[in-house]
Amino acid sequence: MATKVGWIGCGVMGRWMLQHCMDAGYPAYVFSRTPSKCKPLVDQGAILCSTPAEVAKNSDAIFTIVGYPKDVEEVILGPGGVLEGIRSKDPESRKNTVVIDMTTSKPELAQRIASSLAEVGCESLDAPVSGGDIGAREGRLSIMVGGSQIGFQRVKEILLCMGNPDKGGKTELVGGPGSGQHTKMANQILIATNLLGVVESLLYAQKAGLDVEKTLQIVSGGAAGSWSLSNYGPRMLKRNFDPGFFVEHFVKDMEIALDEARKMELSLPGLALSHQLYVALKAQGHGRKGAHALLLALEHLNGLQSN
Repeated sequence: MATKVGWIGCGVMGRWMLQHCMDAGYPAYVFSRTPSKCKPLVDQGAILCSTPAEVAKNSDAIFTIVGYPKDVEEVILGPGGVLEGIRSKDPESRKNTVVIDMTTSKPELAQRIASSLAEVGCESLDAPVSGGDIGAREGRLSIMVGGSQIGFQRVKEILLCMGNPDKGGKTELVGGPGSGQHTKMANQILIATNLLGVVESLLYAQKAGLDVEKTLQIVSGGAAGSWSLSNYGPRMLKRNFDPGFFVEHFVKDMEIALDEARKMELSLPGLALSHQLYVALKAQGHGRKGAHALLLALEHLNGLQSN
């Protein structure tokens, strides 16, 4: 019998991630605080549940991908949450259940969730992803997994539906509980500083009177090339700031990284600068735009027309 997949969170990325699991033949139970977001999946056979606990009660592998750490804590540990649903199972079913949080969240929370679930005999993984809406839609996410080898092996084939190596995806166990979140922080630090470089480069080319599109094509093929330049650069030029990843969520990620850095007595001035620019961008009313909308903040800073 196929592993029953439970899914909590059907946003910009979650909807497509579950789609790949269903396409691979996994039966699905789904919950969202906005049920209408589940409709495309329900239309294809997913069973809509009224609470995260109902999802957990009916599933073997329970995935969460929500907005903020407080949301993770609520849907997993809170009333009507995943833990409550798992407690309603018999001991053997609990032992065969794995909870996988794919939200970018706090390492400490991932460790606390792992401890709470271990008390009821259940495996837990923190498995945040990178690749944005495009990677989610195309099944080529990078998935950074923290937890036990036993838990990872139980759900690895499901994770490969979303991080398919044949499509350029990558799925790796990187360490114990919380390690997936720490790895994602390293990823977000790279993106934050890299996106700032992309924006500054494009603005420089514009002010210098260059053909910005041609400049982008040329530099993308050299040592300055990056995923952000190739994927976000063209969107910036078209002034398409639709979200693959919300500004407000990116601000949250940077704040987690800065908090963890402070605990380690680690100075990260580049990240701190990027964070302040994104805070300004959010204050300007662009929190629900994509992370590449950083261009708007730098245009504002330089007195350039923006919309």
